[in-house]
Amino acid sequence: MQLFLALLLCLTAFTARAEPLDRAAMERFVYAPYALGEPVSDDGVWELLNSGGALAGYALETGQIAPLPGFSGAPINLFVMMDLEGQFLNVRLIEHNEPIFVSGLGEAPFRGFLEQYAGHSVSQGMVVGQGDDASGLVHLDGVTKATASVRIAHESLMAATREIAREKLGGVSAGPPARPDPDHDEALDWDALTQGGIATHAHLTNAEADALFASTVWADDDPEGASDPQGAYLDLWVVDIGPRSIARAVLSEDTLAELDRFLAISPDEEPLLLIETGRHGLVSDAFIRNTAPDRLAAQQDSLPIALRDADLLVDLSPDLPEALHDGTAMILRTDRRLGFDPSRDWTLTVEVVREHGMFQPQIGRQEIDVPVTTPERFFLRPEPVRTLPPWREAIRARQADLLVLGAFLALMLLAVGPLQRRMAGMRGFTAIRLTLLAAMTGFVGFWGQGQLSVVTPLAVLRTGLDGGSFAFLLYDPFSLMVWAAAAIGFVLWGRGFFCGWLCPFGALQEFAAHLGRQLRLPQIEPSPLWDKRLKWLKYAVLGSMILTVFVAPARIDTVAEFEPFKTAITTVFLRAWPFVLWAAGLLVLSMVLFKGFCRYLCPLGAVMAIGGLLRGRDWIARREDCGSPCQLCRVRCRYGAIEKTGKIDYSECFQCLDCVQIHDDPQQCVPLVLAGRQVRRATNLRPLKASPPAE
Repeated sequence: MQLFLALLLCLTAFTARAEPLDRAAMERFVYAPYALGEPVSDDGVWELLNSGGALAGYALETGQIAPLPGFSGAPINLFVMMDLEGQFLNVRLIEHNEPIFVSGLGEAPFRGFLEQYAGHSVSQGMVVGQGDDASGLVHLDGVTKATASVRIAHESLMAATREIAREKLGGVSAGPPARPDPDHDEALDWDALTQGGIATHAHLTNAEADALFASTVWADDDPEGASDPQGAYLDLWVVDIGPRSIARAVLSEDTLAELDRFLAISPDEEPLLLIETGRHGLVSDAFIRNTAPDRLAAQQDSLPIALRDADLLVDLSPDLPEALHDGTAMILRTDRRLGFDPSRDWTLTVEVVREHGMFQPQIGRQEIDVPVTTPERFFLRPEPVRTLPPWREAIRARQADLLVLGAFLALMLLAVGPLQRRMAGMRGFTAIRLTLLAAMTGFVGFWGQGQLSVVTPLAVLRTGLDGGSFAFLLYDPFSLMVWAAAAIGFVLWGRGFFCGWLCPFGALQEFAAHLGRQLRLPQIEPSPLWDKRLKWLKYAVLGSMILTVFVAPARIDTVAEFEPFKTAITTVFLRAWPFVLWAAGLLVLSMVLFKGFCRYLCPLGAVMAIGGLLRGRDWIARREDCGSPCQLCRVRCRYGAIEKTGKIDYSECFQCLDCVQIHDDPQQCVPLVLAGRQVRRATNLRPLKASPPAE
């Protein structure tokens, strides 16, 4: 076995990380009107173009950027389309080896889970599972019986997309934007607005506008401006009226009331007041109300800000200068949920347009950038919604189950530990054992999905050799607690604690064996020689699985189907007929060959037997007479775990406690029976004590 493992270690040198998808493969996931642009890195990140060929976002593979291993040891690779504002456009499944989805539940639930991301932003706090909507988190519905796998996929997706957001999207994922502070009240007038930098002013003369088109065909196409070079082409004031103190200072009472009604309906909109007293006029004659302004644009952090007319009639405060009342005023709106932060600098871009020619004129455009800043004191910046670490979130989601499981495991450890001899000596021990196994099968198996699998140690082996993270173990705290209990059992008793008491499929086999005996079915009892030979089969199965991890890792989910656990426990036999036939056939076999799969074929049992080498003591009491002349325990042991000498083979012991019961029972244990006969014989041969003489 050591030589075999050494060979496997050598084979790991040939394992390599999967190459990123090529253009043709990536294009299969991109939908219209988007198109795949050029690669921007060698780790599977591509430009995403809109129908006009302009940059619209990015497409990426999560397995290249954040290859968090799943329960097979291989990463879950997802395809993600996200726009320039960090919003998910599409999330698709590229490749995975998660056993529960390969042939258990199928991929449909997994794909349905991924559909929930569309429309959400990478800057939002998202968690898998139900929760309080008032927390500010986005709760994604998990997949029953596969919550750990979808949590791994979620963390890989968020880690990859947040890295791209930091590198390419200029801080989109920095956290929730500021919003007007409803409790901030400040008396303001127009002088305070202008002197305090609250109202931003941009002024451009006709001559300056004309200079923008110098040496172009449009240089002489503004005769009106040429006649008044110092006249105002653009005389623009920009005021963020989201804070009520500012809105109250610049709007009339009627417009302020109308704005309040608008914000009550759309609380995430940030209203911006623009007042123009120059010739520009803000918008063209073709502008339609309640649409995006055709000659105005905005950006923040080099990303576009979506502006739209608020469709509100604007009356300014009578306290404002008369010149402002004579200009053009309009209120634009932008959605803070799309990343706009009104407390930080942003830029308004004003487009200057000229036409050259009468018939199909040539259009010339120049842009004027107007930096805008509103003091931060008017805004309230909420603390970013912080999600718990994935392992804590997983524990929180199953805390009730974990508490019950902890109590159950503590009871089991006590029952088969300090109290084992007392429990084994009870008159109804068999009924007690079957009751505990039934409770374990129902709660740990069918309800808690705590059926351990050889897939987990194989994934640990592959992850360790690849230098990856073992964090995936924390995503299923229920099974991890069962693993911890099994590990404790290794030190105290060997493999028996898990295989004899905590394995749901093992319990089903034991129930099947009792049913077979009740039905008086003929029993198959291999000879001691064949029993010893057959027990090596499980190590051969385990060895072939380990070899598959390194030689053909994509096939590990297929060979893992040798275990019937997923069929019987995870999906409760709701699978394709070959899997059901295999699992049910093994249970039928157990009716005539006691726990045949556990004893001879189970690769997880082989792992447990190897782990049982950590056992620190021989916990089953033995006498000198055990084995010679007494063979009762060996004959009664249906696991074949007792040698002729009376020695216990702890690698094959399932801790059923039958030999413990026999050892302490003066009616069954041959040495105790013989000792009892000697005591009785000695008592019968003892001379009677003489009676005192009568008086």
